[in-house]
Amino acid sequence: MPELPEVETTMRALAARLTGRQITALVQRRPDLRFPLPIRLADRLVGRRIVGFARRAKYILAELDGGETLLLHLGMSGRLLLGGPPAGPHEHLTFGFDDGSELRFVDPRRFGMLDLARTGDLEHHPRLAGLGLEPLDASFDGSALAAVLGESRSPLKIALMDQRRVVGVGNIYACESLFRARLSPLRVASGLRPGQSRRLADALREVLLEAIGAGGSSLRDYIQANGELGFFQDRFAVYDGATLPCLACGRPIVKLVQASRATYMCTRCQR
Repeated sequence: MPELPEVETTMRALAARLTGRQITALVQRRPDLRFPLPIRLADRLVGRRIVGFARRAKYILAELDGGETLLLHLGMSGRLLLGGPPAGPHEHLTFGFDDGSELRFVDPRRFGMLDLARTGDLEHHPRLAGLGLEPLDASFDGSALAAVLGESRSPLKIALMDQRRVVGVGNIYACESLFRARLSPLRVASGLRPGQSRRLADALREVLLEAIGAGGSSLRDYIQANGELGFFQDRFAVYDGATLPCLACGRPIVKLVQASRATYMCTRCQR
């Protein structure tokens, strides 16, 4: 599933190309993705102008004139592609704009979603209400992280991936951030000392920003909005590196399973 860097990279590409553009056409090829699409979607969107873009957690928010916002989520395999040739049977929505450009929502597994909501009510939207801290916000630091970890007895990595605590951090970036912070994914989340919380908050921010700069990680389905691959996967320190030597100490990277997800770590460097 695309994580925060992939969603942020896609959102920035859309903002650069589509802010201020008017939607002139919408071809809808099915009534639903993961959830039913809004009724009369084309009637409600054609003629509207995009005021701007933002991201909340793994959701892309396209603010429209008239006081509504389009929410998009890529799910497991979704792509938002600017231009290019038609993408075949998995291109479920095609937006046309007043400059002749097109945006294609392609989603083979159909775990993505799209909704239309009043902009003033977004914080209460069922997909956005209850979400945790944004790790790229200026207010995100060791103290804020320690507060949301609270009294959790969950393993640290599992707590980091809980979107009610911290948003946008999935399996890849949890593994990479914990390695950079020299913290074991197995330790109890509430047991961090202040210095460790600060180290982890800094590592999360650094890893996410580096991944955004690299265009995200392309492992299976994800590509950027311009059709190019991200390349942060070339910089992984531990993720998907079982048996490879640790970059810091040379001991083989270990793979284990937490909550049915693969975890990669160095048992010497991460305590």
